[in-house]
Amino acid sequence: MNGTRNTLGDLNNHLFEQLERLNDTDLVGDQLKQEIDRAKTVAVISHQVISGAGLVLEGQKVIGDSLNANAKLPRVLDSE
Repeated sequence: MNGTRNTLGDLNNHLFEQLERLNDTDLVGDQLKQEIDRAKTVAVISHQVISGAGLVLEGQKVIGDSLNANAKLPRVLDSE
């Protein structure tokens, strides 16, 4: 890993962790409601992050012809 934090790979891990919390059968009542509310918030923020990454990727595609074939993805898109 190159020291980059908060990559799309990290987001993917967070989303799966959230699914695991939602599948916790010990959560009931207010705890379950809080987790559902948290999951909704995570989903909204995740959508924004993914949209932003898509915009960066589109920008890279536009200038792609001028890039070196060995060029690295922008840090925000790095999934390692």
